[in-house]
Amino acid sequence: MTDNNALEAAAFRRLLKHLNEERTDVQNIDLMILAGFCRNCLADWYREAAHEAGVAMDKDEARERIYGMPFADWKARHQREATPEQLAAFKAAQERHG
Repeated sequence: MTDNNALEAAAFRRLLKHLNEERTDVQNIDLMILAGFCRNCLADWYREAAHEAGVAMDKDEARERIYGMPFADWKARHQREATPEQLAAFKAAQERHG
């Protein structure tokens, strides 16, 4: 019998590796425009799951789990200022999807 939780956890770890090691060029705003979620959303969902399981975790701890490093370090290494085009696309995506 297959342990779905183990498979889901493995897929989640692979997603994080892909976003944080292989595609650091993909900005959070790009993810928000195209998919409606970003690394910060994943951190929020992770923190919510921790709380549901009775595990105390704050926003910074959750972001470090998702980014693989403190968020400030990630921002300094990888995050660029959003372009006017990205901001316009983000606004349009928000209007389309509420």
